[in-house]
Amino acid sequence: MMEFGVQAALSIFIHLVILVLTWWAVQCVKWDVWLRQPKGIRAKILMILVTIAISEPVATFIVNYLSWSVQLPQIYK
Repeated sequence: MMEFGVQAALSIFIHLVILVLTWWAVQCVKWDVWLRQPKGIRAKILMILVTIAISEPVATFIVNYLSWSVQLPQIYK
């Protein structure tokens, strides 16, 4: 089983990587189709919130999956 410090560091790293990847992917969306001022501050805030809303469940899934896969061999003990 992973120690708590290693698990916490890995969780933070995974969340940051997924956040950056999601931000990169959100940049491809044509915001001018949905927003009046796609270059304004409100549009940037919306992009940040959408990035967080998408990346948090994805990163949580990956962290949980990793944690469960590490714990799975303990069934046979």
